[in-house]
This record gives sequence, C-alpha cells and structure tokens, in this order.
Amino acid sequence: MVEPSKWEQFQASFELFRDPILCALIAGGVLGFLSVYVVLRRMVFVSAATTHAAGLGVALAFFAEIHLGISINPTLGATGLSLLATLLLMMEPAKLKLTRESLLGLAFAFAGGAAVLVGDRIAQEAHDIQGILFGTAVLVTPEQLTGVSVVGVLVLVIHLWWFRGITFASFDRIGASVQGLPVRLLDAVVMVSIGVMVGVSARALGALPVFAFSTLSAIAALVLDLKLGWTFLLATLGGIIAGVGGYLFAFFYDFPVGGSQTVLSSALVLLTVSIRGLRVLVSPRL
Repeated sequence: MVEPSKWEQFQASFELFRDPILCALIAGGVLGFLSVYVVLRRMVFVSAATTHAAGLGVALAFFAEIHLGISINPTLGATGLSLLATLLLMMEPAKLKLTRESLLGLAFAFAGGAAVLVGDRIAQEAHDIQGILFGTAVLVTPEQLTGVSVVGVLVLVIHLWWFRGITFASFDRIGASVQGLPVRLLDAVVMVSIGVMVGVSARALGALPVFAFSTLSAIAALVLDLKLGWTFLLATLGGIIAGVGGYLFAFFYDFPVGGSQTVLSSALVLLTVSIRGLRVLVSPRL
C-alpha cells in the first residue's frame, strides 16, 4: 500500500490545521505591524521581556491550578503578566536610580528565570511550558484562535484609525506635544497594544515566534528604506509570511513550528539585506 504524500495528508487533515494557520496569519500580521513601533522606538528588549512574562503567566496559571486549586485560564495568565510587564516598563525608573535599560534587563531575566523555576514544579505540564516558551505547539484551540482574532482586530482597527496621531507622537514627541496631541495617551495605546497582543499570541503560538514576529518583521522592512506607510505594510506582510510559511514548512519537513517560524522571520531579514546590498552595488549613492 502506497503511503499518502505530505500534500495529500495536509489536504485530508486541513480542518485540523486550519485554526493554527489562521492564528499564525492574524498574530503574524498584527505583531508585524506593531513591530515597526518596537524597532523604531528601540524597544526590542520590551518585546523580549513581555514575551517572557507571558510564558511566566502561563506557568503560574498551571501552578495555581495544580498546587493551589485555583483555576485560572492560561491565556488570561499570559495576557495579564504580559500587560503588567508592559505597564511596569512604562514607568520612569530614574527616581529609583535605575536606567530604562537596567529595568528592561531585570524584567527580561526575572521573567525568563521565574518561568523555568515555576515550570520545574509542574512537571505534568512540562510539555505545555515548552510549547509556550519555544513555540512547539502544533494545534491551536478554538478559544485561543478567538482570543487572538478579537484582540488582533481591535488593535489593528484602533491603530489604523489613529495612525497619523500615533506615528506622529511615536517619532516626534516634541512636535506632537506642540500640536496639542495627547502624547501620553497615544504612548499608552502603543504599549498596551503590544502587551495584550503579545500575551494572547504567546499562549497560542509560543514566546519565541511571537518575539520574532514583533521585531524581525520590522527589521526586514526597514532595511529597504521605504516610506513609513510602505514599511508598515511590508512588516505586516512579513509577519504573515513568517507565521503561515513557518507553519507549513514545519509540517512538510517535520520540524518544530516555533523554530521554523522564527528561522523564516530571520531569513526574510537576510533576503531584504541582500536586496539592499544589490541596490547599493547598482547605485553606490544609496
């Protein structure tokens, strides 16, 4: 009997793979859009710290249920800790004799280390913890897809609606203040958007690919030195390609999903760097 090909297996089981592909598409696209703010505002470590905090939130939710008998939805745990880390990083640390970089390093190291420690006490959920930290989860539940979809649509609608104000306040704070824009409010919208989107996406896809979507998508787009609108569009498409393409690559070649999505995000950066290099060779003045 001839074993069905990978493509035939994919077609036969498409309903099983549909939800994770849709989830990767939405999360990759929205995080790719937000990644422009993360990179241009030099907040790459913010993204790293919030993704680790999301992993810690899931681990704490499992710990509370197993050892304390308190039922907490892991998605709620991921989103809550991710949002808490984001709000913490919005504080001005100078009064505590800390720099913002030192606060970022503390949040990143503490969240990552604490997730490992808590995970060590919930051995029966070790596979889920690995899935959250490294994105090894193959399937996405309907509840996770709904969470990513609702949050993703809300974030995208708000950002497209207030696009001019948010970008103005993000990249020219003094000018925006002079023009009377509520800079603090617009800052809060960006930070909360990143925190909530990272939280729900990390629970569904894993912290590693979510970090890649929220940083590497913009890096790939910015290398091409396009106008801001095109940069946002290209970063969004980059996140979608990495999310969906990485999932398909993992299925057809039997690799872990999160690692495949992360490597594909990196490959897109190398691709645009190569394109940039060719353009410099053709037009040295670039």
